[in-house]
Amino acid sequence: MAEARYVPAAGRAALTRFYDPALRVTMREGAWRPHLVAEVLAGGPSSVLDVGCGTGTLTLALERAAAGVRLTGVDGEPGVRLTGVDGDPEILARAWAKAGHASSIEWIESFAQSLPFEDGSFDRVVSSLVFHHLVPDLKRKALAEARRVLAPGGRLHIADLGRPHDPMMRLIFRLNVQALDGMENTRDHAAGRLPGFIEEAGFRDVRVGRRLRTAAGSLELISALEPPPGVSLHGP
Repeated sequence: MAEARYVPAAGRAALTRFYDPALRVTMREGAWRPHLVAEVLAGGPSSVLDVGCGTGTLTLALERAAAGVRLTGVDGEPGVRLTGVDGDPEILARAWAKAGHASSIEWIESFAQSLPFEDGSFDRVVSSLVFHHLVPDLKRKALAEARRVLAPGGRLHIADLGRPHDPMMRLIFRLNVQALDGMENTRDHAAGRLPGFIEEAGFRDVRVGRRLRTAAGSLELISALEPPPGVSLHGP
């Protein structure tokens, strides 16, 4: 089954409790997460889906920054309508606990490749540090699902590891990420192929924005458009 090929957020289920502090140290969250939040909320979306929401750090940051947006977390998260979804029940429980009773985020247990939503349900879909956990066919399925649940004219935002800046970053990526998450999942990231996967899924205006060095490798912020009706996928 596809779900058997899922890699937990920390690489091993036993390491889940260390995920948040490890991420703060290794991924320089403070250097890029505020920019991702601003990009997702630009234009005033009324609904946001966080795919692979993990312990809810990004979804909760979106909730704090976006009074009145429906937010949903899959992994499981609620909220501008904010929704968070995640396929890992243990990490989803941690998201619930962090959010507390005052949060309006909707948290849902589900995998990225089989989202439990109607077509065109969200104005924004965001995913942070999820795709390098997926083998290539699951990346494609997850992108197809993201596109399906996006409303026409909606935007996809992904923060994930990309092509290393230089040989030193490539070595760091190999020793840290590929040793933990596996070669099959991460090979396309090391080769800088994730934007190509997004284009192949039918998204338009695929852009790699900020790139920065982290202790795990080179991180990229990628955005893309779900074309409105009548807009060619191949340009104007």
